[in-house]
Amino acid sequence: MPLVIIPDDYQEATKQIQALYQNSDFEVVCLGALDRDPKAGELLSKADALILIRERTLIDEKLLSKTPNLKLISQTGKVAYNIDLELCRQRGIAVVEGTGSPIAAAELTWLLIQSTIRKFTPSVEAMKTGHWQTEFGDTVAGKTLGIVGYGKIGQLVAKYAQAFDMKVQVWGSTRAQEQAQQEGLIVPSCREEFFQTSDAVTLHQRLVTETIGSITLSDLTHMKPTAVLVNTARSGLIEAGALERALDLGTPGFAALDVFDIEPIWDTSHSLLQRDNVLCSPHIGYVTKSGYDIYFENAFKNIEKYFSGDESHVINK
Repeated sequence: MPLVIIPDDYQEATKQIQALYQNSDFEVVCLGALDRDPKAGELLSKADALILIRERTLIDEKLLSKTPNLKLISQTGKVAYNIDLELCRQRGIAVVEGTGSPIAAAELTWLLIQSTIRKFTPSVEAMKTGHWQTEFGDTVAGKTLGIVGYGKIGQLVAKYAQAFDMKVQVWGSTRAQEQAQQEGLIVPSCREEFFQTSDAVTLHQRLVTETIGSITLSDLTHMKPTAVLVNTARSGLIEAGALERALDLGTPGFAALDVFDIEPIWDTSHSLLQRDNVLCSPHIGYVTKSGYDIYFENAFKNIEKYFSGDESHVINK
């Protein structure tokens, strides 16, 4: 019976997904954070397959040295930088990828945009300490939302913004800008104008070689002191150290982040957690029950398909 391990399930959320436990031909076990779960070493040594929760688990030489029996890695969603595909191929480990939904990430992005502009969280926290109406937030209507990247998530966020009477402008690839123009959105004449005129900028590009560090200190310091930067995509899109430096300079005036350079963050003294002008959430953009149902049902079907002898979906042959 193949043993399927789900590593880095911090919440043990996958125990609640029925699709993972309906096939008695497979044993499925979830693990917590690999560096903290005492069962990790023993179970990884016996694993025939892994189901990865997005990019949480880094598949490199260090991890694969602990998985001598591993035959398959099933990625929830699309394969990204977390998997060394060539190393897996050399070791005879097949890699398959799945599909997901953009809805959860888009909804969290919109929540962060409204929360930061309305100054909702500090108002709630102040009330808990006996203060009343300490913050003076604003509405989003009439403001300009800048979207960097215009894929499925960016397109949903644009629709949410338009429903709340925001102006929407887009920056990104030629494809993204052309599609945005066709849909009647604003495409500024230059990158500087995009950052200068946005009241909120939200990042929705994939992290690939071309986009690593593509949001620079210069970009950020062109933003308004009243503007907010929202990142529910990947922290690596921002030039190393640029966001902290820009926040110190006051442009933008605020950031809302769901992604970080090193995850998870266990240290409560982390510099970003200590800033009054940063709202942090623990990479929950895709972590919803409905989203997990989609991701893991697809990922497990890919495992069943592979162990039935069908390798047509393997991407690293």
